[in-house]
Formats: sequence, structure tokens, C-alpha cells
Amino acid sequence: MRFGPVPLDQAVGAVLAHSVGTESSRLRKGAVLTAADIDTLRRAGLTEVIVARLDPTDLDEDTAAERLATSVATDAVLLTDAFTGRVNLLAPGPGVALIDGAAIQALNSIDPMITCATVPPFQQMGQGGMIATVKIIAYAVDQTDLTRAAAAAENAISFATVTLRTADLIVTEVSGGPGLAGQDAIEGRLNALGITLNTVTTSAHRTDELAEHIKNSQSDLVLILTGSATSDPNDVAPAALRSAGGTVTRFGMPVDPGNLLFLGQFDQRPVIGLPGCARSPALNGADWILARIACGLTVTNEDIAAMGVGGLLKEIPTRPHPRNRRLPKGAHAPAK
Repeated sequence: MRFGPVPLDQAVGAVLAHSVGTESSRLRKGAVLTAADIDTLRRAGLTEVIVARLDPTDLDEDTAAERLATSVATDAVLLTDAFTGRVNLLAPGPGVALIDGAAIQALNSIDPMITCATVPPFQQMGQGGMIATVKIIAYAVDQTDLTRAAAAAENAISFATVTLRTADLIVTEVSGGPGLAGQDAIEGRLNALGITLNTVTTSAHRTDELAEHIKNSQSDLVLILTGSATSDPNDVAPAALRSAGGTVTRFGMPVDPGNLLFLGQFDQRPVIGLPGCARSPALNGADWILARIACGLTVTNEDIAAMGVGGLLKEIPTRPHPRNRRLPKGAHAPAK
């Protein structure tokens, strides 16, 4: 592509680089100049104009953006029409974005004019949410580079929709505990995923009684919220799940807030032991687990371990011991 000023008589068919005001209107940047446009510019007193002229090996910005977006997105993703070199990739409904980060990095390394920006992998999305945007920065790019970029990130962006439809919440009660506080926040999380909260049941904070409530659950997902924080893999709630005949596959996660979460199964259905911070609507580690589980995705120990990078989340006011404290007078950062 050739870019720069040219005499008006050489500008027909070129792409106008900058908007130009005329006597009666305004020619917008990105317009492909016609003979009539040239006459309009000449009457406005111009003798030259800054344009982009495509070479035979070039693709215009919209064609390039459309081809790239079609290549990087699977059929699970919705695409907008190309406009000014941009195509947006949208979520078809509630779910999580599936991103091959290495492939997107490879795409973005080929030509700075060929770009794709995405949300983080496994980001929870609502219907119509923007998963990614493909943008051709220049008015045209070389076809060979575009082909390389498309191949580097083929099917790199997909989407997992929610597969679970119902959930039961079991809340254990202790003397002076929070009771059903936070039920609305939990139900709001489920509603955002299109999941119906079928039942809310209270139980004494005892292994035997909680185990019976787990056995009686009939929904696709079982959520357990204890009145006293679950602080050990053998505490009441994990022990109750095992006593009911289920399994605990993970206790604890390197996300703060959200450390005291546990994950398991009962009767081939997922069970999530919610941390106390789930009573707040603020983002916490349980949100990351819930979104993946809701979409039928397997969450492994390795997956949870990887959540520690980026897992230091915003402090919430309901925490009894805020982590953010000022250094005492005279304290200093460690020497290196």
C-alpha cells in the first residue's frame, strides 16, 4: 500500500486518508474517491489530497477484517459486519470465552497493522457481550500477511454456553451466624448464567444432617454455603459430601477472596462449596469456578492452580480482616 499526498487527477479509486470539508458537505475518511468526488474537491480549491492506494497484493481493511475474523472464530461465536476495518466477535448467550492465547499472540506478531484483542480466557460473558475485536489498523494489508495471520490463529476463539439449568443451595446455620444472608447475591450469579435456583434449604452445621440434604438434592448443581467458614478438607461440609457418597476433588484455591472454596461431585453432578465471600456480589474465586462448571467444562487441579496468577482480586468491605493495611511507621520494603 502506498500512502501520502497525490494530485487530484491521480486520486480516483484511492482511499481518502482524512476527512475533508467541501462547500456543501464533507467527504469522510475511508471513502473510495470517485470522479465526482474529485470534482467536488477541485471546486473546494484543493489541488492534492492524502490517500491510500492499494497495490495488487493488498486487501482492503474491511475484506481483511472479515476474512481474519471468520478464520479465528469458530461457529460458536457471532460476528458483526465489517466496518472501518473492524469486526467484533460476540457471545451468543451466557457462557465463557474460550481463547487460545498463544495463537492470538502469534497472529498479533505478524504485522502490527493486523490485530486481534480479546477478553481473558474463560471470561464469563452475557448474551451479546464482546469476546474479541479484529481490527485492521491500516486501510489495507498485504494478502500474504493476512493469510499467515489467519492460519496462525485458526479457530483460536470459541465459546462455551451454559449447560446446567437448575441449582440447589444448602446453607448451614450456626449460633450467631449469617444465616441466609447473601442468598440474593448467589441467586444473582445463577441468573446471570441462565440457571434457576430451585430450592434453598437450611441445615444444622453437622456432617450427618448436611449429608442428608445433599442426598435429597435433585438439581443439576449443588451449592453449599456454611455458616462457619470451611477451614480444612475434613471440615463439616467436605466431610458431609463424602458421607453422602460423593467425592471432593479440590479444597482451597489461590484466589483471594475465594480461598476457602471446595469442589466435588455427587451422583455425577457438580458440587461447589462456596467461600463466605460469595455472600457479597463482588467478584471472587467462586465466580470463576461457577462459570466454568455451569458450561460443563472440567476444572482440574492444574486449572485452579493457574488461577493464582491474576487471582488477587479487589478487597470487599464485608471481610472481617482487610488485607490492605498501611505499613507501620519506620517499616520499609524488603531490600533486594
